[in-house]
Amino acid sequence: MLFVVKGGQRAGAAVAVVLETEVRERLVRAVASVKSEVRAVLRARIVLAAADGLTNGAIARELAISVNTVRKWRGRFAARGVDGLRDAQRSGRPKVYGPEVRMAIVATATSAPLHPEATWSHRAVARQVAGTCFAPVSASQVGRILTDLDLKPHKVRGWLTRRDTPDFWQRASEVCALYLDPPEGAVVLSIDEKTAIAARSRRHPSRPVRPSEPVRQEFEYRRHGTVSLVAALDVRTGEVLTEVITRNDALTFTAFLYQLERAIAPGREIHVVLDNGSSHTARHTKAWLAAHPRWHVRWTPPHASWLNQVELFFSALSRRVLRHGDFADRDDLIEKLETYVTRHNETAKPYRWTYEGTPFKAA
Repeated sequence: MLFVVKGGQRAGAAVAVVLETEVRERLVRAVASVKSEVRAVLRARIVLAAADGLTNGAIARELAISVNTVRKWRGRFAARGVDGLRDAQRSGRPKVYGPEVRMAIVATATSAPLHPEATWSHRAVARQVAGTCFAPVSASQVGRILTDLDLKPHKVRGWLTRRDTPDFWQRASEVCALYLDPPEGAVVLSIDEKTAIAARSRRHPSRPVRPSEPVRQEFEYRRHGTVSLVAALDVRTGEVLTEVITRNDALTFTAFLYQLERAIAPGREIHVVLDNGSSHTARHTKAWLAAHPRWHVRWTPPHASWLNQVELFFSALSRRVLRHGDFADRDDLIEKLETYVTRHNETAKPYRWTYEGTPFKAA
């Protein structure tokens, strides 16, 4: 027995409530908990006050509510106990759209959009469903149904299907093994090009950062041509050697390799990681590599050029210099690229392999 209603009271008198220790502690915890709903706390306080012998009027004045509210929850607790403090079941508004409409919305959102559109909007789905089911449905209702199902047809994420080459994992593991355990005494290089770097100047100056406001940069810009760069990253040290190139072809690439060949002491083996770019796989390049036997190439698998460590350097270069940079002309762009490379080499550190988050991190 969790509560007792005292008998023998006159008609219209407040119902007296006696709480057992377990029930009182439960209601006290509900009142003290910061996670309890406001309405649940109010009802518990009404019952606790009633158990302390307060009249309905006194409880109403203390809690700043109406006497009818006190009488309601006091009486429901007296009749049904703690279960009486819960909300009663409600039938709710009848469904306007049946399951066939919901199925039509899902089927439409997961199908190809009508020609010539490339993606579905909520409004377009609503029009299509109305024409299919002869049931008018609003764009907002379409949005609610799709949100409930976690369907977002208006969003598109890029995807690249990997070529199903039989040696994909073998080539990937060879590149990783070279990074993790480079040959003793050998030079390990990661080489690639970054082409068509645009030299752009903003038409109006940017506004500096302010409290609660980021830097504001003008959208309109002037074009001053492009610059292409070839870079070789020393995997052991993190230092980078770059050169501005006018053409991205095999002749230019092998000329860069020849500079590295002359700069590296004779007798040292050279291991290099290359992707499958046309200048790297051309007959002229392969013939040059064959004529220089101390060069050993690890080819990244198709669609896996991210295994090339020099891409990490290019990523940092883009974020820190290019993305929000302002360049008066090509010479200004080249000067800033060369300055960044010089400063990078002053504090260069090798990238180390990790299995958390991104595949590479600065050591």
